[in-house]
Amino acid sequence: MLAGVKVTDLKKIHDERGFFCELLRSDWKELLGLDSIAQTNLSMSYPGVARAWHRHGRGQIDYLVLLRGATMICIYDDDKGSVTHGHLNEIIGGPTNYQVVRIPGHYWHGTKTISDEPSLSLYFTTQLYDYTNPDEDRRPWNDSTIVPTLINNRKDEPRIGKPWDWNQLPT
Repeated sequence: MLAGVKVTDLKKIHDERGFFCELLRSDWKELLGLDSIAQTNLSMSYPGVARAWHRHGRGQIDYLVLLRGATMICIYDDDKGSVTHGHLNEIIGGPTNYQVVRIPGHYWHGTKTISDEPSLSLYFTTQLYDYTNPDEDRRPWNDSTIVPTLINNRKDEPRIGKPWDWNQLPT
């Protein structure tokens, strides 16, 4: 994983009524470190929709939980001074395997619904959204300058060295 990106499996407690799942706790220091949550958001995306690319230049960190539908999360480092320049993390998630994904905001990141049903995501941020001066840089979802040199620490991935294509799923 890129530095600071973390994925934590979530535990579902089942009984005859259904299940209960803790999504985020302030005592999960291995995941949160010194972060504290400032805002919680809910996002629904239709099948095939890519919500990308964006990043947060003023230190915001996102914590993403996928609640419904299969979703691909991509996180890309384009910092030319970084040892992980060109590296991309690709995480496929959904309700069959609940996880919380920590995304340091300085990385370009986005999601795509890859299921036939809409996806539902809950995400927590470490900073409040500023309506007058948002901490958000954007690129088009199909930006051809995003060209991974490594995907999930794999050098043998056939998608390496080509502009990122949200429509091409992992091999």
